[in-house]
Amino acid sequence: MSHRSSPAKAYDFLLKFLLVGDSDVGKGEILASLQDGASESPYGYNMGIDYKTTTILLDGRRVKLQLWDTSGQGRFCTIFRSYSRGAQGVILVYDITNRWSFDGIDRWIKEINEHAPGVPKILVGNRLHLAYKRQVTTEQAQVYAERLGITFFEVSPLCNFNITESFTELARIVLMRHGMERLWRPNRVLSLQDLCCRSIVSCTPVHLVDKLPLPIALKSHLKSFSMANGLNARMMHGRSYSVTANSTNKRNSLKKSKPIRPPQSPSQSCARNSCKIS
Repeated sequence: MSHRSSPAKAYDFLLKFLLVGDSDVGKGEILASLQDGASESPYGYNMGIDYKTTTILLDGRRVKLQLWDTSGQGRFCTIFRSYSRGAQGVILVYDITNRWSFDGIDRWIKEINEHAPGVPKILVGNRLHLAYKRQVTTEQAQVYAERLGITFFEVSPLCNFNITESFTELARIVLMRHGMERLWRPNRVLSLQDLCCRSIVSCTPVHLVDKLPLPIALKSHLKSFSMANGLNARMMHGRSYSVTANSTNKRNSLKKSKPIRPPQSPSQSCARNSCKIS
């Protein structure tokens, strides 16, 4: 994994991913569905390996992915062992219409654990557009992925469904594992919920959040969001408010303080010695 800091950089991070699985599971179809990037190997020859690059946007940062499609044939096992060195992520691909390809994932996991131990992995069920020929149910694959502790996706290159999403999730896992998330945390794009919370707490004091006509869970989230982000809860649209205790009814009342006006300059029509500024 490399990080570029050049002003004219084309990407912020560079990651190397491997697509592994039995032959004819559609790994080449997944790479062919990507419209951007180069398809020529940087080494000048393929040797049974398909290559494709793509650039994704992850929380406002550009991540360039080098995708290597290792052939599922046995004679390319030695090639897989050489290309697995330096890989940051592995995509386990099977065909949902081929039960045998799903059962072969265990063999690929053993191969990965032997030559690239500890590399983050995701499970991808390909050819979702052929769901009427399905031999592996979504529930079976989900249980298998949970047992391995990895993320599971079902994709369709024909419909361009979940292709970029699966790559983005694996890139997020890899970058978080290497502690690179802190580099772009200040520039992270806020979610719609965070934007709404920021808008509400910026104009509502913390002690008035409970009076808003909102669910209790959302009120608690608003107060936590205000405390976590250090927003000034005593200021509302530039006007200050103070809470005073009332001894008669023992209830807190909101008292608006008078705004402080700057002193006015003397008018030009009056004499300088006759104008008094207080």
